[in-house]
Amino acid sequence: MPSLHVDLGPRSYPIHIGSGLLADAELFLPHCNSGPVAIFSDDRVAALHLPALRRTLTEAGKPFIEVIVPAGEESKSLQQVESVCGRLLEAGFGRDSTLFALGGGVIGDLGGFVAAIYQRGIPFLQIPTTLLAMVDSSVGGKTGVNHALGKNMIGAFYQPRAVVADLDTLDTLPEREFRSGLAEVIKYGLISDPGFFAWLEEHLDAVLAEDSDALSHVIATSCKDKAEVVARDEQEAGRRAILNFGHTFGHAIEAASGYGHYLHGEAVAIGMIMAADLSRRLDLLRESEQQRIYQIVEGAGLPTLCPRLPAEEYLRYMRVDKKAKGGQIRFILLRGIGAATITGDVPQAALIQTLNAFMEP
Repeated sequence: MPSLHVDLGPRSYPIHIGSGLLADAELFLPHCNSGPVAIFSDDRVAALHLPALRRTLTEAGKPFIEVIVPAGEESKSLQQVESVCGRLLEAGFGRDSTLFALGGGVIGDLGGFVAAIYQRGIPFLQIPTTLLAMVDSSVGGKTGVNHALGKNMIGAFYQPRAVVADLDTLDTLPEREFRSGLAEVIKYGLISDPGFFAWLEEHLDAVLAEDSDALSHVIATSCKDKAEVVARDEQEAGRRAILNFGHTFGHAIEAASGYGHYLHGEAVAIGMIMAADLSRRLDLLRESEQQRIYQIVEGAGLPTLCPRLPAEEYLRYMRVDKKAKGGQIRFILLRGIGAATITGDVPQAALIQTLNAFMEP
């Protein structure tokens, strides 16, 4: 079982990756407070994986309640935050309690935010059940909910006590969601790990077939790459922003097209295609490298075009992106595969050309 370490001083924590982990109480109990646990999940994941975790806590004699919300991006809202906090208050949960976030990125983001603010903070564990959550959203401490004007606009940096990624949960993951998670995997190769990107090009068929060895390598490498970036810049004061490669475009695509039209990874995939194109237009990226990026995204079965809307509609959402400064949109671009750079110096004409180039007919 690969175990990694996110080095953040007193907020450091382990990432455990393997099969059958939901049955191992020793991966959970050392990170819990003395009081009860709230298992937080959505109705779809709960039906599939909550029984295993329920059995583990029952056998360990740890008291718990279950808090279930509807599956989907629509649950990432302040209304759900209030509802979940209400459930905890009604159950008499105090600061000695612990929250387990069992699910994909929505549950991890929402559950982590509740943990960050409930009685000014209670511990929580990330128990990701999707590829995207395992390789990205469960690691790094970003939590939050959406606002009508932008994705993840209300949130906090709040690190989990541990991340427990049970590969068996991927057996029930729909193919579309699995492929969505691959967008974030590809991202790590593009921003900082050219060797991993080349490995993905060579082994993409094995990854798509969900070969266990290939999958373990993908998840462990992605988590290692992200942990290294987070350890250097926990609260995104500088270099951590490279983890948002493809996200400035992607978040705007999600918001402009209506949350739920695309899965998060699908929007990020289109965003990475656009960011690579913009990098090439600014003479940062070679055309041959842009082609490699397009080919692996397309080969992973991910979308490469966004809905046809006026470019200004997308720009409106980009201007409220969290990385914007003084109204200037900041972009994560590439100076080559494995070499991300952060810039706000992008001519609007080139930006509009990129947007128009990757809209549906």
